[in-house]
Amino acid sequence: MITTDILIIGAGPTGLFTVFEAGLLKLRCHLIDALPQPGGQCSEIYPKKPIYDIPAYPEILAGDLTDKLMEQIKQFEPGFTLGERADTIEKQEDETFIVTTNKGTKHQAKVVAIAGGLGSFEPRKPPIPNIANFENAGVEYIIKDPEVYRDKKVVIAGGGDSALDWSIFLTDVASSVTLIHRRNEFRGALDSVDKVQELKDARKIDLITPAEVVGIAGTNHVEGVSVIKKGGEPFMIETDHFIPLFGLSPKLGPIANWGLEIEKNAIKVNNALDYQTNIPGIYAIGDVNTYPGKLKLILCGFHEATLMCQSAYKRIFPDKKYVMKYTTVGGVDGFDGSRKEAPKAVVKKIE
Repeated sequence: MITTDILIIGAGPTGLFTVFEAGLLKLRCHLIDALPQPGGQCSEIYPKKPIYDIPAYPEILAGDLTDKLMEQIKQFEPGFTLGERADTIEKQEDETFIVTTNKGTKHQAKVVAIAGGLGSFEPRKPPIPNIANFENAGVEYIIKDPEVYRDKKVVIAGGGDSALDWSIFLTDVASSVTLIHRRNEFRGALDSVDKVQELKDARKIDLITPAEVVGIAGTNHVEGVSVIKKGGEPFMIETDHFIPLFGLSPKLGPIANWGLEIEKNAIKVNNALDYQTNIPGIYAIGDVNTYPGKLKLILCGFHEATLMCQSAYKRIFPDKKYVMKYTTVGGVDGFDGSRKEAPKAVVKKIE
């Protein structure tokens, strides 16, 4: 049995930052993640994708953000159970929780923080009849390594942040970038929309709207895509890669059966207080939760983790008064709490 103060389900950016905030309170943390390494989507799906809304970083690659977070929490020596999925949860008579993974590993904690991001997910695929024939042969739904597209012709479809950001990024990598969207309006950040417009004006991006990709041509690899503009006739664009970025279809997985209040595949929390769920002692932070005005940003997950840890401290030590100190005054090691030294790490990696 692995015991800890706060059991964090999900080792993405929000889960990792929770370790730091808990560490300031001298609270021990252990993380469970189904992936074989920390970082969540930032490590598994788009480690080379630039992120622009992290304070103090005008731009940072998703993989580098994970590395920085791991460096920040190293001093608190968190434990990890990687390559295992949290399956069941049981509340004990002493108000602690036992969470068991799909491989039978048991964890006991007074507080459970669900930071599972979007949960398990699959890419949303466009309704193109022969698209499955070209998957891993020029059709990619996720960009992991931009160097794959070095000096290649690339067609991207989509109208959200991911499509816009990658179109911008790949202009310095690919020989040509074409962005296709079925509407003239985009759902992404206004700054990204303006940047795409600038690149279009500079002839660095070919922007085709409103239009859709309706077919793929090629023998053993993508050689072109068939595009149709609204009210027009289909025409062919030569390309080496077709990347439809229409988002992900998330699933909560076993967590959906834990008796938590769910709304539109997200966990409802009390955002007016501490991001606690309908079950006392279980919190949900980051993209996995929902409340009025929710924004699915890493920045917001960091804020939620901070307030959650303050509430967790009160739950774990109901008779102990905590007085907040600024890190600029007390430093990282100068915080009062229940322990003077960080605990030794417990690590269970994928076999």
